[in-house]
Amino acid sequence: MKTLCYFLFFAAISSANAAPNLLIFLADDMTFTDLGCYGNPDVKTSAIDKLATEGMRFTKFYSSTPTCSPLRQSLYTGIYPIRNGAHPNHSQVYEGVKSLPHYLRPLGYRVAIVGKRHEAPAEAFPFEMLGGSHGDSGKTPDGADLPLDKAREFIQRDADQPWCLVVSSNQPHTPWNRGDALVYPPEKLTVPPYLVDTPETREGLSKYYAEITYMDGQVAEVMQILQETGEENDTAFLWLSEQGSQLPFCKWTCYDTGIHAAAVMRWPGKIAAASESDALISYVDVVPTFLELAGGKGADQDFDGKPFAAVLRGEKTTHHDFVFATHTTRGIYNGSEAYATRAVTDGNFLFIRNLHADESFQNMVTAKDEIFRSWKTVDSDFARERVSSYQKRPAEELFNLKSDPWCFKSLAGDAGFAAKQKVMQTELDSWMRQQGDRGNETERDAENRQPKVKPWSKKNGYTQ
Repeated sequence: MKTLCYFLFFAAISSANAAPNLLIFLADDMTFTDLGCYGNPDVKTSAIDKLATEGMRFTKFYSSTPTCSPLRQSLYTGIYPIRNGAHPNHSQVYEGVKSLPHYLRPLGYRVAIVGKRHEAPAEAFPFEMLGGSHGDSGKTPDGADLPLDKAREFIQRDADQPWCLVVSSNQPHTPWNRGDALVYPPEKLTVPPYLVDTPETREGLSKYYAEITYMDGQVAEVMQILQETGEENDTAFLWLSEQGSQLPFCKWTCYDTGIHAAAVMRWPGKIAAASESDALISYVDVVPTFLELAGGKGADQDFDGKPFAAVLRGEKTTHHDFVFATHTTRGIYNGSEAYATRAVTDGNFLFIRNLHADESFQNMVTAKDEIFRSWKTVDSDFARERVSSYQKRPAEELFNLKSDPWCFKSLAGDAGFAAKQKVMQTELDSWMRQQGDRGNETERDAENRQPKVKPWSKKNGYTQ
């Protein structure tokens, strides 16, 4: 009897200290304000909202860049885009750069991804590919681009081995053609303050919100899989919104709606339910944190990020003093010949440097977007300001995010904020030097970081 008691006691200790399963669910092109638990009055996100009630909601979680490929490669490597080599969109990291699978497999983990791929070269991101596709035309059956049945098989494969899984959705990236837009009558929607209220804006929001709800259904399916496989309590589940949507002033910009991310993390018994953190965290912190949760040393590697496990445990309420972001139009569709942007935030103020302010900012929105085009027909000072400020920007911008969360009024050059502007300038300069960022020279070289074969192509080592 005594032997049995000792066995049960040590088994309990072993179970309590066992390495957790790790799961990232990554949305695609979603502004952080566009879900229920972040205050949107219209959009329906019951699954993500439930995650927030069961875990921790982060209020100051930031992307490292407002574009898909460099953001994902930064997320998976723990290194900011210029230093890892994947600076422009559709790019590749430098030879020898490691990613999540390299760090977790030596600790006994199997590491896989299902859904969208946007990394290169293949050897730098050796995930087990479970299936799915880069992009979703809407012409295939629901879920064909994100086969969660394969995720279930992966989770159930070996009950004795911990796993890490990235679920990479294609939604709500354009084209907005998934979900039921009838749930969102355009005339009944609340248009966010930073957008011009036109019929085209409302129609776009309706379709965009429908895709968010569709993606939320995918989250619900993942949650159900964890519950049905008995893995729910042993899994640290991180949901991320990626960079902002394709609406103006979001994706492709370093305004707050471009780089501020929604993030929710649940780990039953480890992360307090219905908790909230104001700690300043970057996407580059995710890999170091996962490595530490897995039993490794996330602070000992050559990361730009650092573990925020102490925040998850409630032991700390702060993390970084500053986090950073970078963007280039070199290599994006319909992009300006050169328009480089660098940004730094302390969570309260956002400082942006536009390295080519004498040029006009151009991208897919300015070239062919019906919503942006409709703004040009509106006879109002607000509409004219929105159109103008999207394309022509000053060399430096400074925003007080507490009083001006939509980044309407720049305080750069205001004597009352000169000291704050100087601090932000100094921090950004220091970070650029640490990253090897040479400004215009780095911008001009950006397209050399793009492989000749698309990163998600079968020719580049990925299977669909």
